[in-house]
Order: sequence, then structure tokens, then C-alpha cells
Amino acid sequence: MIEIQPAALGMSSAVEPILRALPDWFGIEHATRQYIHDAGELPTFLAVDTERENTPVGFLTLKQHSEASAEIHVMGVLPDYHRRGAGRALVAAAEDYLRDKGVLFLQVKTLSASHPDEGYGKTRAFYLAMGFRLLEEFPELWGPGNPCWQLVKAV
Repeated sequence: MIEIQPAALGMSSAVEPILRALPDWFGIEHATRQYIHDAGELPTFLAVDTERENTPVGFLTLKQHSEASAEIHVMGVLPDYHRRGAGRALVAAAEDYLRDKGVLFLQVKTLSASHPDEGYGKTRAFYLAMGFRLLEEFPELWGPGNPCWQLVKAV
């Protein structure tokens, strides 16, 4: 059974093994190190498998940009837990948390559909199924060859 732990700071050590297990999504070392660092300083939700001694299986780190808006800064779920509800539960917990803080909008950035990466196709489908909608495409935000979609939703 998957349980979501409340947002906490200092989650770098819990997040690192999950990021390292997802090289198709987090294969740029300097970016991965930055995400690990950020999970120590930003509110991070942890999905744990209660049937496996609360083993961390996923996480979601939030970054608040203004009184009204926040972003899913980084999110990852171990491959064996894809399509088992961990991601949905993490997003739902983040939305509840933000709603309680009076935040109105949640955004996330991901690789654009103009890039052929199959894994990110699944990522986009997940966010769209969670109610996010495409706001804008940034062809070179992450550099040439890595076009970015900015997706948004009301919390």
C-alpha cells in the first residue's frame, strides 16, 4: 500500500535513490545533483510502500513562486510503482497542501511533445490526465533539442 508523507524539508537522502533509478528522465548529472540539493530545501512529499517497511518509492518537490502560484519543481516515482497510484497521490497531496496555503495555480514543466522521447510522452499523458493544460511551449528554455512545455492547472 502506498502512503504519502506530509511535506518536509531535508529530504535529499530519500530522493537521491529514486532519481538515480530513473536515468531516462534524470540522466544529466549536474541537474540531478541540483534536484537532490533542492529536495533538502524545498517542501517535498514522499510516497512510501507501507508493505515494504515504508520504503520510499516516489517524491514530489514544490517550489512556490508567488502568493498565488507554485510549481512541481521535480517529481519521480520508481518504475515498479508506475501506474499504481503513487504519482496521482503525490499530486493530490501537493494540491491539498497548496490549497490550504491559499495558492491558486500549480504549474509543471516537462519535455515538449515536439521531442520524440517515449518516456516523456508518458509523463505528458500523466500530467494531462491530472488536469494540467498546456499554457506555453518554450523551444529553447532548456537549450536546443530540449523544448519545454509549461502546463498549468487551478488548485
